Amino acid sequence: MAGHSQFKNIMHRKGAQDAKRARKFAKIAREIMVSARSGLPDPHANPRLRAALASARAANMPNDNVDRAMKRALGGDDGTVYEEVRYEGYGPGGVAIIVEGLTDNRNRTASDVRSNFTKHGGNLGETGSVAFMFERLGLLHFDSTKFDFDKVFEAAVEAGADNVETIEEMHEITCSMDSFASVRDQLHETLGDPIEAKIFWKPLNTIACDEDTARTLIKLIDILEDNDDVQHVYANFEVSDEIVHKLSA
Repeated sequence: MAGHSQFKNIMHRKGAQDAKRARKFAKIAREIMVSARSGLPDPHANPRLRAALASARAANMPNDNVDRAMKRALGGDDGTVYEEVRYEGYGPGGVAIIVEGLTDNRNRTASDVRSNFTKHGGNLGETGSVAFMFERLGLLHFDSTKFDFDKVFEAAVEAGADNVETIEEMHEITCSMDSFASVRDQLHETLGDPIEAKIFWKPLNTIACDEDTARTLIKLIDILEDNDDVQHVYANFEVSDEIVHKLSA
């Protein structure tokens, strides 16, 4: 178990779930606003918005929250404009980390991310400093309690996906970045809305971490995830199941 899936597995078992849920809703709302403004406000004609709304439903985000995000996007009353940002650097143990965000203040976000790296034994680098250690792939998640694996596998193969595997309660489908749009749209027609659909960074190789390094690394990733401006964090680490169990306790 490695990378983003491993981190989610650890954090899923930690406390303060209400606070984390509220932060997750805020991040989804920001993505709804950005996606609605970047294309047509109709989810049928805007795949990014459709994916954001699907994420909101999968997270059980209240309809009022979704409606407010859409109204802010369409009305633009607050004048807030978010831009996409990416930061790259090394965490403890030389683990490569990529941070993606949506911010209305690039200087604030950069300062916060740099401070987080420094406080946890890492170093923020220039754009491109670690990206070469990852590949960009399309990622889609479908609820494994609703869809049989064979059905998802067959649909994914027909759509042109590269790989399908079941992780916990999700079928995870990956494909090339170039084929992501066509795979996403075809699976939408066949299976309906996925829980998640996005382009993500998959590490080409992973670094094995001992317990102390993993503990500090998880703290860094956790505090980055807690930042309202941060949408996703990717890292090329790997820890044993025994360490995962200890960190999850």
